[in-house]
Amino acid sequence: MTHVRGVALLAAVTTLVFAAGCSSSGNSTANTGPIEKPDLNVAVVPALDSAGFFVALYEHLFTQQGLNVTFTPAISSDTVIAAQVKGTYDITGGNYVSYIQAQQQGKANLDIFAEASTMEPATQGIYVMPDSPIKTLADLKGKTVAINAPDNILYLLAASVLAEHGIQPGSVHFVTKYNFPAMPAALAAGKIDAAMLPEPFASDAEQADGAVPLADMDQGATTSFPIAGYVVTKAWAQKYPHTLAAFYRALEEGQEIADTNRAAVEQAFEDLPMKPVPLGVSKSTAAVVALDNYPYSTGPVGTVDTVQLQRVADVMQQFLMIPKFNIDSMLLNP
Repeated sequence: MTHVRGVALLAAVTTLVFAAGCSSSGNSTANTGPIEKPDLNVAVVPALDSAGFFVALYEHLFTQQGLNVTFTPAISSDTVIAAQVKGTYDITGGNYVSYIQAQQQGKANLDIFAEASTMEPATQGIYVMPDSPIKTLADLKGKTVAINAPDNILYLLAASVLAEHGIQPGSVHFVTKYNFPAMPAALAAGKIDAAMLPEPFASDAEQADGAVPLADMDQGATTSFPIAGYVVTKAWAQKYPHTLAAFYRALEEGQEIADTNRAAVEQAFEDLPMKPVPLGVSKSTAAVVALDNYPYSTGPVGTVDTVQLQRVADVMQQFLMIPKFNIDSMLLNP
């Protein structure tokens, strides 16, 4: 079963004792055997949603599995799907919404083989400047709100929260001109009225630019909402089953560390590579960021919580008007 941490995080590194699994998409394609492709190009959105991956990268867990992982920062999962289909990236990590859209539209044939995060309070929110006339969600009508990609997880979260407060999402202008690192400066300069920011960009905007939270997305229909996961194409999974199993083992170890050891997450994000764009956060920011839940499992490759993932598709049907979608089509072994 996948495991979700409680409210309290352990203060120090704990002995790695994996929990048993609660929900699985099926049996592993292969857990042992020679690695077919040791050199991997992996694109992941550099947000706290992906803490398990960055802990695994920082602590050399992939190397211990015989893998050489080259990390590329992704603006959003939407921006790397086409390149993944072409083979530029072996594995990508990002928001479920963009992956489901690509699958439903026939742009990709993807497998969600591991979960990355489910939302906790203060991990995703709408931010404004302290002198902004925007004081409530209703004040966002006619205003510009920055998100990192069109109709993605941030839009879905915002649309759900706005609707629950009686505000039509269409009355707000969502813009995709800025990536996460650029949003705080654009907000401070008045180029946008508000920004949808995940951690660590939210805490960085608060500390560096004085931004203040207007609304936390962890409420109503999106309380404890599944945010991000890791995918491969079905063809890739069939071609490299032992490689995928090795990556999964390292990733799940990183997920457990992220879920139980805040200090490890802070260190990994302080030391994120600074090129081609600034990614690493300051020690002071790392110390105050809010963390998600990071599900982990010792089950076979593809062990995910299907009930939780179906929630994403169901809310997408409501606010993005996609046809009814069965998440089983994106599981490694449904």
